[in-house]
This record gives sequence, C-alpha cells and structure tokens, in this order.
Amino acid sequence: MDFRIVVDTREQAEYSFTCQTVRRKLDAGDYSVDGYEDVVAVERKSLSDFARTTIHEFARFAAELDQLAHLPHACIVVEADLDHVLRGLAREALRGVSPESLLGAALHIQVCFRVPVIWCGSRQAACAFTDGFLRMAVREASARRLAGAPRHG
Repeated sequence: MDFRIVVDTREQAEYSFTCQTVRRKLDAGDYSVDGYEDVVAVERKSLSDFARTTIHEFARFAAELDQLAHLPHACIVVEADLDHVLRGLAREALRGVSPESLLGAALHIQVCFRVPVIWCGSRQAACAFTDGFLRMAVREASARRLAGAPRHG
C-alpha cells in the first residue's frame, strides 16, 4: 500500500516523517493520510499553542474540535509532559494560564468532544506517536474496507 501523510497547508512546524508527505488543505487536523482524510486526523499543538487555543480562543477551536469529533480516528497531540505542567515546570509556555485550567480544558475536550488529548512529552515523541497513530488507523480502516464492514463514526 502507498502510504503518504498529508500535512495541512496551514501547519507551520511540520514534522519530519520517514515516508512521503504531501501538503494539502485538510478540513480537520494538521496531519492525515492520503485517501483517508475522512477517516483519520491528528491535530498538533505545542504547549503554548494548546494553552492559547483552549483557554483564549476556545470558540474558534471548538469548530475544529467538532470536525475532529466526526472522524472515526482523531486525536490532539500536545508536545509537552502533563506531569511537568501540573508541577509548574512549564509556566513560561503557559503564559498566565494555570495548570489546573489547562488540565480542565483537556478533560473538557476529551469528555465533551470525545477527542483524546495525548500528552506526548516532547516534539520527537509527538512525531513518533502521530506516525504510529496514522498508520494504525489506516490499517484498521483498510481491514474494514476489505471486509466490507461499515466504518466507525
């Protein structure tokens, strides 16, 4: 199978993958897979971006979350360690947002939108997770397509 990761044209801090990539506007997320854009997406966030969008720009971000929620496989990867955030070791990146508020926002996203927030610890770990998540989702979706089973959704 030809596996190509689609990178949204608005993504400014693009991950480096070992497979081929193509830049194209995505309706949901920053990363998807060519031919599976209606199945899987990953939204990438640095810690400062996650704090800004979930606390200060949530009305706009909620529309993006709603799009992610309609996909069978979607998640948000945060390039930060939740333990560090909660222990106050990431104050500068939070820019005045309390760790408790940020955790509350992440929990709200998971419970209300059913989109998991994955705290990956670092940019490198988030890239590895994104690659694995996209591959696993495509494997599952391909197996369902071959079996003629309806998609999750």
